[in-house]
Amino acid sequence: MSRSHIRHELSKLESCLRKEIGELANKHQIKLESEQSSLCEIIEVLTQAKLCDEPLFCRLTKLDAAFCQLDIGLYGLCADCENKIEPERLAWNMLEQRCAECAETYEHQHRQELRLNH
Repeated sequence: MSRSHIRHELSKLESCLRKEIGELANKHQIKLESEQSSLCEIIEVLTQAKLCDEPLFCRLTKLDAAFCQLDIGLYGLCADCENKIEPERLAWNMLEQRCAECAETYEHQHRQELRLNH
C-alpha cells in the first residue's frame, strides 16, 4: 500500500471518528468543534472531560499515532519491537500498533494488571 493510499484511508477513518466525536460531545454537553479542531485539540478536550475510558478515545489516539507514524516513516512498525506489523493485521485494522506477538504479550500483561487492580 502506498503512503498516499494509507493517508487517504486514514483520512476516511478520521472523518467517521469526527462525526462520532461530535455525537459524544453533544451527549456529554461538551463544547467542541469536532470538524475544525485538530486531533490533538480533540484529545485534550476529551481528556479534560475525563472521557479517556471511552472506546472512541482509544481509537482517536491510535488514529493520531498512525498519522504521526506515517509522517515520520514509521507507519506499519510495531510500537514495541519495531518489526513490521503483519500486512493482514494492518488490513484488518489500519490503526494497529503492535505485531501479533507483541499484541499477545501486551494483552496478557494488561489482563494481569487488571486482575491485580481488582
